[in-house]
Amino acid sequence: MQENRARRAVYRQTLRELNALTTRDLDDLGINRSMITRLAHEAAYGK
Repeated sequence: MQENRARRAVYRQTLRELNALTTRDLDDLGINRSMITRLAHEAAYGK
């Protein structure tokens, strides 16, 4: 249960950080806004 809570925290933090970036910053990283949810999920739970 603690591991699930930690993974969820990583997911939320990743979402928060990526959503805070400007479109230009995301473009520089090669990320589209539509990719943010998937990237956050991969960061927290793996592929």
